Amino acid sequence: MLGGLEWRQPAADATRAVVIINAATSVRCSYYARFAEYLFSHGMDVMLFDYRGIGASRTGSLRGFKASWSDWGSLDFEALLKRAQRECPGQPIDVVGHSFGGCAVGLAASGAVIRHVVTVGAQFACWRDYAPAQRWQMFAKWHGVMPLLTRLCGFFPGTRLGWLEDTPAGVVRDWVTCSTHYGQLPSARQLATLPFASVSARTLAISLSDDPFGTVAAIERLLSHFSASSRTHLRISPEDIGVTEIGHFAYFHSRFQDSLWPIALQWLQAGELANDVPGAIHPPLRTQKNL
Repeated sequence: MLGGLEWRQPAADATRAVVIINAATSVRCSYYARFAEYLFSHGMDVMLFDYRGIGASRTGSLRGFKASWSDWGSLDFEALLKRAQRECPGQPIDVVGHSFGGCAVGLAASGAVIRHVVTVGAQFACWRDYAPAQRWQMFAKWHGVMPLLTRLCGFFPGTRLGWLEDTPAGVVRDWVTCSTHYGQLPSARQLATLPFASVSARTLAISLSDDPFGTVAAIERLLSHFSASSRTHLRISPEDIGVTEIGHFAYFHSRFQDSLWPIALQWLQAGELANDVPGAIHPPLRTQKNL
């Protein structure tokens, strides 16, 4: 049983979008509550959920608890898509995915029902894609200390460290190994078998220039998997909106309600960007054999 939060408009309307927000790895869904309220205030229904083993979806000790990135996408996000179809029949389904939450979009079997997607800093946490200036410090933290503590404890005790929520060992394994299936581009034959290829939603990938996870290479790596989607990559620098930093997490802070949130809102509503959007469109995707 998954726990979460939801906002529903009082009257039924088959033209109103229902938006599912996919959280970053081991981030409680309540982190996105103010952003959800913002979307709700603009006439949308909104669903938030915690992945199994996280927040309101945690039922006990994580020692020995079975969960993986694949489970979070193919089982948990899939369950939300099914619920949206069941409880909001006829309504368009849109998705906002933060970090891993953008990857989860392509792991659900029902992804073909999605109309519009907005991702923020979405990537596979492949260490080769980390920003060069921080790459080795990040590698030591996330691919050294995190798996070591996970082996010692049977799960990653992120809450005590103030890094993440406590995290199942299987999720840590997926992060650390950066496996061929999820971390590297598969062959054309493999790609055809993955749910990514069934997603035809108009997709906006927002990346922040000071996000050490969300480099251009990282964002493009994920976008390459959504081969059936119309894809736009918008790259924003802090100076584009008159601030000194944004980073990997702050997009969803309420201080950006007037500057950054309207970008996602416009895309969810219309599947396009406003003329005065900050930042710059990254050049269209090109076929690359060795991302």
